[in-house]
Amino acid sequence: MPLRTLFLTITAMILIPLSGSHLSRAAEQTPEFPAWLRVHVGTGEGKIAPVVLKRARALYRRKVDEGAVKNACYFAMDATRPSRDGSGKLGRRFYIICEADKSFRATTSGYGNGRKLRRANFSNGRRCAKNFSNAEGSNLTSGGVYMTAEVRESFKGYYRRSGKKTPFVRPFLPFVGEGDTANAWERAIGGHQAVGLRKRCRYKNPKSPYADEEGYVPFGKLVNYTSGRSNGCTTWSPSDSSKIIAMVHDNPTTLYMYPESGDIDAVAKAVKTKSLSRSGLYWNTACLRLISSPKFWPLETLQPIINEWRDALPKGKPRPLPICK
Repeated sequence: MPLRTLFLTITAMILIPLSGSHLSRAAEQTPEFPAWLRVHVGTGEGKIAPVVLKRARALYRRKVDEGAVKNACYFAMDATRPSRDGSGKLGRRFYIICEADKSFRATTSGYGNGRKLRRANFSNGRRCAKNFSNAEGSNLTSGGVYMTAEVRESFKGYYRRSGKKTPFVRPFLPFVGEGDTANAWERAIGGHQAVGLRKRCRYKNPKSPYADEEGYVPFGKLVNYTSGRSNGCTTWSPSDSSKIIAMVHDNPTTLYMYPESGDIDAVAKAVKTKSLSRSGLYWNTACLRLISSPKFWPLETLQPIINEWRDALPKGKPRPLPICK
């Protein structure tokens, strides 16, 4: 290769930013995976697809170089994978990678359930995600670049535990995004344990620090939806959630979530032209068979539909929970 051509090639490689649509190109320039990590790379159960790992490593290295991250570990998620495999076993699609101590772990995670509205149906099934968006109120997953933020806690209500009414306070790990995911804070996107309170009633407990102005607190049944769907947040099992949140408490790190809008559009186009097998694109095979083709709903398209639906909802204060009997 002539020296001038070589110089121009290297210069172009250095100048390519490591975010947004350029992330995949830059990731291809990262060194080959180390041997210990290579054994975890693949498309089988418990493994991480090469493109997901390349982009996650590129993002992590960029943030370390910028001084934004000192954490020895980083995260990745592959939202194209199924919630359960063919035998019904929980699928693993969230990855915790700590290269300093050569540890890799794949665990379960939920994805956005979407909505079914009169003007648009962008809901997702229980096993695989078909629809994705960064529109506020869409309840959908949006792939791309994220960083973890300061952990917050929120009271959800009381539930019965060992015969006693116990408060349920759920930690929440907010995500801060870039590019297509820049509105993650506005969307209240983050991670938390896949446990919620199915509220049924409220009872009088004026001594509770969580009581309302009338002295009532909500009461319900604790429901575990590990590896199921969510309101767009990333959800983990209670045990995994505790470990993940402890890892990033006062020590932020990166999360790369696949697929981005460009990936979704490219796969949808390749499926339509029947060229996916030779395109070099990636999507989980089992889920692609189930959903036929993925769809990304741009914010400009979906937000007006969601806003119109909200405007049509009955006005006034929501009806309070019934009094517990």
